[in-house]
Amino acid sequence: MKNFAAACTFQDLRVWQLAHQFVLTVYALTANFPKHEIYGLSSQMRRASVSIPANIAEGFRRRGKPDKARFNLETAVGQ
Repeated sequence: MKNFAAACTFQDLRVWQLAHQFVLTVYALTANFPKHEIYGLSSQMRRASVSIPANIAEGFRRRGKPDKARFNLETAVGQ
């Protein structure tokens, strides 16, 4: 079993790092979409991808287990 160091910031979380890389990939891919999709599919994909690391960062800020659980449940239902 691996030993994990406590994360000091949300940027220390591996899941946030992967989500951030995903955002960069989505932006690179959607840059090649046709111009008529700039306010359609590409915008929707970009907004959806950005929400992933944003939700992780916001959830990291929650300190107590009940607060984290409530945030995760509300976020899952809202998404």
